Amino acid sequence: MKLFSLILILSSSLFFSQKKIGLDSLNTKDVQELFGDDYGSIYLYKNKDLSFTKYDSLGNRLGKLMLTFPYKIQSVNNPLNIVMFSENAQEIKFFDQNLNEIQKINLSMNFGFIKAVYAEDLQFAWMIDESNKTLIQYNFRSTSTISSFPFNINLQSLKDFLVYNNKVYILRENTFEVYSTKATLLYSAPILNARKLRRTNNDILIFGSQTVHQFDGKDLSEIFKNESAKIVDKNNAGFLAVIKDKLYLYTK
Repeated sequence: MKLFSLILILSSSLFFSQKKIGLDSLNTKDVQELFGDDYGSIYLYKNKDLSFTKYDSLGNRLGKLMLTFPYKIQSVNNPLNIVMFSENAQEIKFFDQNLNEIQKINLSMNFGFIKAVYAEDLQFAWMIDESNKTLIQYNFRSTSTISSFPFNINLQSLKDFLVYNNKVYILRENTFEVYSTKATLLYSAPILNARKLRRTNNDILIFGSQTVHQFDGKDLSEIFKNESAKIVDKNNAGFLAVIKDKLYLYTK
């Protein structure tokens, strides 16, 4: 198993400290998605073989899933309850910290065609129904619809979405947008090579291939950039970046 360093760099006029963890650098080859939870664990998703693998901070493999359909992993903020959505299978799955499936929700039984899902907690999920052009708040514990709004927007090139404080955050391939629940456009800004959204307290984080931006409800600011990176992510320790099939962590 090869070791890679968490290196000392100068980026955006900030110094970052140097640390070291162990991980086989070959495991980052062909990775489409990277996640780091706040306990130091690393998660890699490969669309090539539909695998999702979890490692500890020393690079030891803790679990691996071989999926039958492509899935969108929402986040690993709560590693005890990892949420995945498959547009192909029209289902939501929940996994525990050992990547054991703890719940599966079949959406095709009660809805049209769900384009995207955002599970806001352990009970409610927001969904965009493309066939009916609606935004739905769904209680998946009681299998009941809480609210439904007409939401007739163009969903082409949709990458991710989330709902917070009665606002709908939409991420397209090269655009970040904010809507009201009535589909009124409130804000729009370009984001190159957009990948995913995440909410941290009252802020929305927007992840591109090489950048992380933060939206505070009014302004968009860049909080991390590495032009050599293929994928970037963030946990409470700092910013993760895959560079030339090796993984680096940048901390202040």
